[in-house]
Amino acid sequence: MSTKNPRVAVVGATGAVGREMLKVLEQRVFPASEVVPFASARSAGMKVPYAGDELSVVELKEDSFEGFDIALFSAGGGTSKKFAPLAAKQGCVVVDNSSAWRMDPNIPLVVPEVNPHDLDWHNGIIANPNCSTIQMVVALKPIHDEARIKRIIVSTYQAVSGSGQKAINELETQVSRLFNGKNVVPDVYPHQIAFNCLPHIDDFLDNGYTKEEMKMVNETTKIMGDDNIKVTATTVRVPVFFGHSEALNIETEEKMSPEECRTLLAESPGVTIIDYPEKKAYPMAIDCAGEDDVFVGRIREDMTIPNGLNMWVVSDNIRKGAALNTVQIAETLIERELVRVD
Repeated sequence: MSTKNPRVAVVGATGAVGREMLKVLEQRVFPASEVVPFASARSAGMKVPYAGDELSVVELKEDSFEGFDIALFSAGGGTSKKFAPLAAKQGCVVVDNSSAWRMDPNIPLVVPEVNPHDLDWHNGIIANPNCSTIQMVVALKPIHDEARIKRIIVSTYQAVSGSGQKAINELETQVSRLFNGKNVVPDVYPHQIAFNCLPHIDDFLDNGYTKEEMKMVNETTKIMGDDNIKVTATTVRVPVFFGHSEALNIETEEKMSPEECRTLLAESPGVTIIDYPEKKAYPMAIDCAGEDDVFVGRIREDMTIPNGLNMWVVSDNIRKGAALNTVQIAETLIERELVRVD
């Protein structure tokens, strides 16, 4: 199949992730013959920046994808459920950033550094994983290939940008009001987020976990292609604007020393090691915001079990956790000649 100069639709182009998708397409010089931003009727006609110019937002309709080759979706699960199948029927390959298709057994769930081969069996729709899952599996897949991971315990410290622009605004407003001696009234979150941590991301389920926690459990085994990996998660929202941080504890079948782990990850795609405790150097959200890689540090042995490691993993949730991974999937589709271009 020809893969030259595909026409690309960006759905949800006025949101934070949609705008970041446009930025990533531009920065990576994606080989598109045309990029068209789509959004709801109320956003039609808005201007969004792209390649030193501005693009006019087009209203998303059922026949919008005729003549397009790739569609990057960032518009919520309901929109994706309605429009992604329509796009696929019109010959357009969809890369969807919502949770709508992630656990569908007939839909690949892909992180290009981890399981690009799963793109080979797509039927027109590919799911982009949850942001916190993406950065974790980028760091852990090389270790799993080398030493076989048996169990993962993950605690996350997730930025408010994961909840969208309204959450960013809420944190800004609350900080300002508190500094000026005023009361705050939570809106996006059930409690004050400024100077606070909320052990609650998404809805609670009957098993006591949240949806966010179970996403990490279920998505990890699907992406890694190994149902034997045991995962347990606690996800926490923290007063940080951009960048998710994760404390990981893993148990492996084969012994791997911290030194071996550092060497392995330093040579792995999409990973940057910052692990110099003597210099007080380790990954931090403020340093990783706007960066492409997953940053790993604090690698050390878990002294309570024979084959255990602890580490600290940080990545920009809007970039690698959403927009960048979506664009990388599109790039990989082209590389593997999995897009039909007329």
